[in-house]
Amino acid sequence: MITITDKAVAHILSQLKERKSPSAFIRFGIRGGGCTGFSYVFEFADEKKDTDSLFEKGGARVIVDPKSLTYVDDTEIDFVTNISGYGLKFNNPNVKSNCGCGASISF
Repeated sequence: MITITDKAVAHILSQLKERKSPSAFIRFGIRGGGCTGFSYVFEFADEKKDTDSLFEKGGARVIVDPKSLTYVDDTEIDFVTNISGYGLKFNNPNVKSNCGCGASISF
């Protein structure tokens, strides 16, 4: 299960509107790489594959492939604003460690 906060929904919908593709999906997952082993993928996707899991809230549709779901299950996708800036934050209880910048994670 992927949880999407109201702030993340608003951000995702604004990005889809700006891209002029309100019916697109957001693909969320992981890929190998980064200084601690994996990094997150968060990108536009125009189509959902049959094997993808769909998580939706308020019109924001997030899809996750089966392999990534193993690592990102129970993650909360949030949008935060703080002294360092703003952006999406992935509150993933499965992460064992991350690098200093937070862009790379390990399980």
